[in-house]
Formats: sequence, C-alpha cells, structure tokens
Amino acid sequence: DFTTPLELVRSSSLYTVHTPVPAGHDYFDEGLAHKYLNEFPGRLGITWQDLMNMGRENPDSQDRFSMSVFALNTCQEANGVSWLHGEVSKKMFAGVWKGYSWEESHVGYVTNGVHMPTWAASEWKSFYAEKLGDQVFSHQSDPKAWEGIFKVKDEEIWNMRTTMKNKFINFVKRDFKAKWLANQGDPSAVIKILERINPNALIIGFARRFATYKRAHLLFTDLDRLARIVNNEQFPVQFIFSGKAHPADGAGQGLIKRITEISRMPQFQGKIIFLEDYNMIVAKRLVTGVDIWLNTPTRPLEASGTSGEKAEMNGVLNFSVLDGWWYEGYRLDEKAGWALTDKRTFTDQSQQDKLDAATIYSMLENEIIPLYFAKNSKGYSPEWIQYIKRSIGHIAPQYTMQRMIEDYIERFYEPEAKRFDKISADSFKLAKEIAAWKEKVAAAWDGVKVLEVSTDRDLSQHTNSGEAFTTTIKIDANGLADDLALELVIDKVHDNQESRVGSVPFKVVSKDGNIVTFQLADKLRDPGVFRYSYRLYPSNPELPHRQDFAFVRWI
Repeated sequence: DFTTPLELVRSSSLYTVHTPVPAGHDYFDEGLAHKYLNEFPGRLGITWQDLMNMGRENPDSQDRFSMSVFALNTCQEANGVSWLHGEVSKKMFAGVWKGYSWEESHVGYVTNGVHMPTWAASEWKSFYAEKLGDQVFSHQSDPKAWEGIFKVKDEEIWNMRTTMKNKFINFVKRDFKAKWLANQGDPSAVIKILERINPNALIIGFARRFATYKRAHLLFTDLDRLARIVNNEQFPVQFIFSGKAHPADGAGQGLIKRITEISRMPQFQGKIIFLEDYNMIVAKRLVTGVDIWLNTPTRPLEASGTSGEKAEMNGVLNFSVLDGWWYEGYRLDEKAGWALTDKRTFTDQSQQDKLDAATIYSMLENEIIPLYFAKNSKGYSPEWIQYIKRSIGHIAPQYTMQRMIEDYIERFYEPEAKRFDKISADSFKLAKEIAAWKEKVAAAWDGVKVLEVSTDRDLSQHTNSGEAFTTTIKIDANGLADDLALELVIDKVHDNQESRVGSVPFKVVSKDGNIVTFQLADKLRDPGVFRYSYRLYPSNPELPHRQDFAFVRWI
C-alpha cells in the first residue's frame, strides 16, 4: 500500500530549506503538474487529489502545488541553515500544520559551514600547520585546536595579511587589465585605476549574487559622504565589488550597471572597483585578500551566507547585518568584527536603507577606519591584530564544514536512522501499525464530540498569578478512547499580539466505553493578560513529533 512506504520514506528523509525568499520556492499550476505526473497516482494506488494535496498548504483547495510543502509532507524533519533562518522557516511554514503555532514547530536548524581546506589560502594553511599544528585540520570544529592563534606574534599575523593583500592586488592588476581595456576602451583610465590600487589602504570587499535583497546599493546612498571617506589621503579606503545577477533578474543587473557607473566617476576612479566575470577563482582571491568583508542584506532574508565564513578562515574581518550566520557569529565575540543592529526602526524599507547606510558610514568613520590606522612604529595596528586573532580563534572553528556535518549527524541523521531501523524491523511491522493507526484516527476524527466542559473559574477573567482552578472536559471518543490527549494551551497577549507560552496536559480520570473524562487541576502561574484554549489531539508514543500527524480539535 502507499501509506506504509510513506512512513518509511518520511522517517529517513530531511528537508533542508535554503531561503526565506519566495522566489526560491517552486510552485506549479495543477494543469502543468498533471501534464507530467498524471500517471503516478495510479502507480501509487492513490487519487490525483491525494497527490496534489501533498503539495498544498490548504488541502482540497485550488492552491498551486508547492515543492516545499511536498517536501515537508514527505520528510520527518526539516531545518533552516542558521538559527535565525530556522525561526523564520517556522513562521513561513506554520500554515502547513494549522493546529500548532510557529513557536511549537518541529523545524530545526543547522548553521552552514565552509570547507576550510578549500577556502583557506595555501599560505594560511601552511601558517596554521606551523603555528597551530596539523591537529587543526583534523579537529577544525574544536575551539581548543585554534587556541594557539593567540600565542602567535602580532607581526606574523600582519605579515600574513600583507602577503595576501599584495597577492590579491597583483591578481587584479594581472587578470583584469585586459578585460578593462576591452570593455572601457580608454587605456589611460585603466592605467589610472591600476595605479590607484593601494596596498596601504583599508580594502573592503563585497561580492555575491546581485539579488536585490542583498542591498549592494546601500553604500551608495550618500555619494558625497562616501567620496569623503575614500578620498581621505591620511586614511585611504578602497572598495572592491564583484558578483553576477540571475539572467532574469533585471533589478540585480541594474545594480551592477549602477555600481560600474559610479566606479567610473572621477571622485571614485580607482577607489571603487568592480571586478567582472565573478567566479570561484575571483571569490577565493577576494575572501583571502581584502581586509573587511561587507554584507548588507535586508534582514531576515539572508538564510545563512557563507562568503563571510570563508573570509573568517583567512584573517579577514566581518562587517555585516546581524542576519544569517553572523547573527550567531558576532555574539561569540563582539571584539572580532562589526555588526549593524538587528532592530528595525522603520517599516518603510527605503527609510530603513537610509538609516543603515548612515550607520555604515558612521561606523567606518568613527570605529573601523581609526582602528585600522592606529599603527605603531612597526607599521600595524595592534588592536586590529587582536580583532583578527579573536575572529580566527573564537569564531572560525564554529563555521567549518566539520562542525556543520557533526550537527547534522547529531540532530538529524542519527535520530532518523534509529527510527527508520525501528519501524522497518520485522518486515516493516511498526511502520504498518503506525500507518494503520493514522488511517483509523482519520476515519473516526469527525465523529469525536465534546460532551461537557466545566471549570470552577473563567480563566479569561483572571489575570492574577497563584489562583487555583480545576477544569473537567468529557469527550465522546468515537472509538478513539485510547488514542486521544488533551491540553490547556496558553497564549500571552501583549500589544494586541499573541505569543504561545506553552501548554499543560490534562489527565484522564475515567473511561466508560467511548466516553473519556479529562481533568486539569492547576494554578495560574504568571501575571499578565493571557488567552486560554483547549486542544484535543491524537496521541501515539511512536510518532516522532506532534506535527507528524497534525490533527487538532479546538474546544
């Protein structure tokens, strides 16, 4: 049959969602789906409507078929790719499990990491092997393996950064001269750009897909102020941009065009540089060669981001919106990089963009640039080196591929593998039992009736903590007397917004055939305004979580 294999597939499947951006989730019209999938229901032993409902947030509706909903319905577990993205995903998918609030969702997270041996420059890998020992490669996710960075002399860190910066500048001069000559057509302008690339400047890199939510335009909100920053001869600053837009993303292509136009203005020539033909080689040179990695997405649309993690492995400091991985990374050590606040001031995005841009300018002018140029007699800023050491020692270990894989194994792979082994044993005995139980409950569910609700206090009228109450609810279980559970659900009301506080289970105090009596004797715990409700649901200890079979009856 179809339902038993579905239990097996679900128990061994994980859906990792990679973006909160709607365009990243595929939806298909039913007619198009039918053109390609019409033969499958017959082969599976289900109806066409059954198949379509597996991909609809609202079954038996005219919703388009969603691949994400289909994945959620055919995978036991789901996860976002950072803690914040996990929380966003809970909200985004809350409609799939309508009886449960987003706060109760089983959707978890594993923050992305990067493969350190690939993205750390060969010079840094040799440096780590010499200074920290080869154990840093076999124990990348262990912070203790990186502690040796704090014993390295400041001059050696600075010399490494200088070496990588010069390597990057030579790469730009060598690989982009011919492209610029071909595209710009003015040899004198190209030579002027090349001559102005300054190894003594603070070089800030920005490179990624030019999707509009990544806000590549943010730095150009106030060109006069930006011009003052990049043309300060005492404290030279240069910005390097690179990236590509999707062929169908006209807005993203427009951003690239605008940045290129600005880079050719006299006041920005050689100070703002756009590297064309973005690819993995250009990306690696950038994340190893610049001083700061800038990231300015519209929060919370950056699911994780990994370019800043790659920069981390190479002694490059992050300056980013508190979104994706940096929401967690910055909290590990706030003296290892810089962040724009995660608090939103304006609902109007254009106003928020202006504020964020002004904050970037201010932090550059008052914090970052002065810190970089607070150089001693040896030609480097000791405080800047401390930021680099803390970035490598405290943050880098947490964003390696090794740590990511360990998290997936611990949180998802091993638990699912154990459950799959359990329900598939003895010729799928338990899988068959679970499937049969779900069919039994589904068939009887509409016949379950609430016979009586009695309570000695109207909870909605009492807001004082410590008050005791007893509630008794009598149910006609319609054949499900051993399969039901009941709970008091508590939502706190604040500023006309409700948030789920938790739930308290009822006890079964009597069973008389199909008549089940539940009772809860408890007391109000917290002061404030709350909304109370009763939730009846099917209960089976073999389910992995409540959303696995999200039937709910509100009382």
